Amino acid sequence: MNPNTCTFCELAFTRIMKARNVTIDATVLFADLRGYTAASQSVTSREISTTLDAFYDECAEAIWQHDGLLNKTIGDAIMAVFNFPIRQEGHAAQAVQAARQMQQRWRGRHADLVGGLGLDEGSLSIGIGISSGDVSFGEFGHSHRDLTAIGTVVNTAARAQSAARGGQILVTKSVRDRCPKGIVQSEGTRYSLKGLGAPIELYDAGTLEGLASDPVKSYPDGP
Repeated sequence: MNPNTCTFCELAFTRIMKARNVTIDATVLFADLRGYTAASQSVTSREISTTLDAFYDECAEAIWQHDGLLNKTIGDAIMAVFNFPIRQEGHAAQAVQAARQMQQRWRGRHADLVGGLGLDEGSLSIGIGISSGDVSFGEFGHSHRDLTAIGTVVNTAARAQSAARGGQILVTKSVRDRCPKGIVQSEGTRYSLKGLGAPIELYDAGTLEGLASDPVKSYPDGP
């Protein structure tokens, strides 16, 4: 990594620590390893931990290559933030490209991993959700402080990820509207997502079978 980038990141985080938290415009991405819990019951702990490490590595590489921040790992999922600390005018498109690269990189390892573990071909695929907008980024908590982003955008990205099929990337309208034309499918599907109240439109930003191979309108309503 460029040392100048590291210095910039350090300065940005120093600002956060002094202010406790700041409001930023950002894109938040969640990616989840589907079927991890079931797989962990049929293979050794060493085998499943090796698989999880591979998942983290592939996600991290894709995120860093698109100037995103791997904010945290949450069991069999990861959370990434784009447009902080490295500012990017096109951070929504960067997040979508990172998500696609995650899927492509994982596809390159997936067959060998599941084959070696004796699992079904459909096991251990990745579902991804992305949303853009204002988030609060800083230190939160009392007994255990966590440096992260919070807010409706974060919650929506997490729920979009839960609605995505394995191998699919679902994004909110805010992401679609910020991306250049053609990156995200223009037609969406209404989803009723837990904890969000009114249904929202989600849009397909790519599947492992190829972009635009499945019209979004054919997807089921909700998870």
